[in-house]
Amino acid sequence: MNGGVDLFEKIPTGVEGLDVMLKGGLIKGRTYLIKGGPGTGKTILSMHFLVEGAKRGENVVYITLEEPENEVRENMETLGFDLSNVTIVDLSPTSGHPIFSSLMGFESGIDVKTFENILQDIIGDNIDRVVIDSITMLKVATPTETEYRASLLRLMRTLKVKFNATTVLISELGNGVEDYLVNGMIELRTIEVKGRAVRGIKIVKMRGSDFDETIRPYRITNRGIEVYPDLSVFEV
Repeated sequence: MNGGVDLFEKIPTGVEGLDVMLKGGLIKGRTYLIKGGPGTGKTILSMHFLVEGAKRGENVVYITLEEPENEVRENMETLGFDLSNVTIVDLSPTSGHPIFSSLMGFESGIDVKTFENILQDIIGDNIDRVVIDSITMLKVATPTETEYRASLLRLMRTLKVKFNATTVLISELGNGVEDYLVNGMIELRTIEVKGRAVRGIKIVKMRGSDFDETIRPYRITNRGIEVYPDLSVFEV
């Protein structure tokens, strides 16, 4: 266990076992990163986070930069997610939205002002929770790592200062500059244990909060993600 005293307001993720590991949830108003390989449940976990906020009457936004909105809705509804109060902003390549071509041709990094205008037009100034899936597209659209770092910092600051949002960024596994910029990072991994594949969730860092450092097993079920905070991946 990581020592420390929690001094900040926390909000639940919508996954009970993960909230146990987080000692109550995520710190409100900060930026977090969910990393994992294909099929590990990154989008599912982020949708738990948004649906939980919607249940609490919060304004929640899912920004998709890869998968079209209709596919996101179909995939999540098969798992029983009620997305009726989740605003989905489709900025995927097939959406025809001009931001995609703007990003791909933007020579000094992420067009943060365009993002801000889109969010304001759709939901106004009050956004409680936002997910960006995934920041890989933003990284591809930025010429250099230095420009990507500066642009990502501007985007994170806009979401925090302008909208006071709790933000979740989604990324593939691998080291990236975003690892050092976010307030917390959660990894979803597939681990081989005694010759079989086991899904494991690990909290890599969580600034300002105590958390469980042990890799815990999780499953993707017909109700979404279930985390088992009392088990180790080596005990399942």
